[in-house]
Amino acid sequence: MKSIAFIALATAALTPLAAAAQDEDAAQGGASQQAAAAGPNCDFTPTAPPTVGDTTPEGQMAMLESDDPQLAANKKLVWDMWRTLLNANQIDRAGEFIHEDYIQHNPMANTGLAGMQNFFRALGREPQEVPAAIPEGVVDIVAEGDKVVIVFPRAYTDACGRDYSTTWIDMFRIEDGLIVEHWDPATRP
Repeated sequence: MKSIAFIALATAALTPLAAAAQDEDAAQGGASQQAAAAGPNCDFTPTAPPTVGDTTPEGQMAMLESDDPQLAANKKLVWDMWRTLLNANQIDRAGEFIHEDYIQHNPMANTGLAGMQNFFRALGREPQEVPAAIPEGVVDIVAEGDKVVIVFPRAYTDACGRDYSTTWIDMFRIEDGLIVEHWDPATRP
């Protein structure tokens, strides 16, 4: 039941962010998006606790567990993909994780396996050894049906110069052991 509620929460979180990015009227996005659209308020100091994630291999591997072997396999696919492609930049291995007809909903990246590989190659990062865990930390990895949601802490500095952390959510759809679709709350600059 936790998984279903979390997927619903993740989907609800992604939908308004995408809508706010396409429509200057932030009223669609809820109170926090309205506050962000209003611009910086350096007189107000939010008191939200920092978002933290587990950076240990043991902690992250515990997040991969599931009573359903297919859900466990889907979570491991996403976790392995993240460490191999995004952390280690071993882009030539993308076909092990990503379907040829991969659909990318991030407005900053390309769709299709080749498009995804070209996007990451253009960043000019050299391949590295695959880390034992996702170094930026993981808050949780949740799977339901053919979807996997992975939640990360993200650190930023606001327009007032204050450091803060928030949550970044990536959602993947799995089909026949490969990632076929991806969503995240990214917007264009």
